[in-house]
Amino acid sequence: MLIRYKKSYEKIAMGLLSFVPSEKDLKKLRQTMKRYEEDDDWQLYLWKQGDDIIGEIGVHLDQNEAFIEHISVNPSYRSEGIGHKIIQSLNNILGNEIHLTPSAQTKSFFDVCFNLEKKS
Repeated sequence: MLIRYKKSYEKIAMGLLSFVPSEKDLKKLRQTMKRYEEDDDWQLYLWKQGDDIIGEIGVHLDQNEAFIEHISVNPSYRSEGIGHKIIQSLNNILGNEIHLTPSAQTKSFFDVCFNLEKKS
């Protein structure tokens, strides 16, 4: 289940974001978290499975597009289709009026998910 980020989830969200190669530096990671907390156009969602939060996706909204800036899944849960489920759930939340567009950083992952969807 995809839920909207709240400040009470800060530590787990930072942990998941730290798996993103561009967010390895603590200073950069804190700047990213601050942007998600303070800018309404930057939205962070967390993937909750049972009682655990195991993934996240961050988007930058610009008119009728949502640019996927970050996506991460806990390494213990990778290769289980969680990333694909996260993208599908976000698409459902945002609705048909908002088009999901991967950033350069997330494009290869997004393409894999999109190709899996075509095969289904």
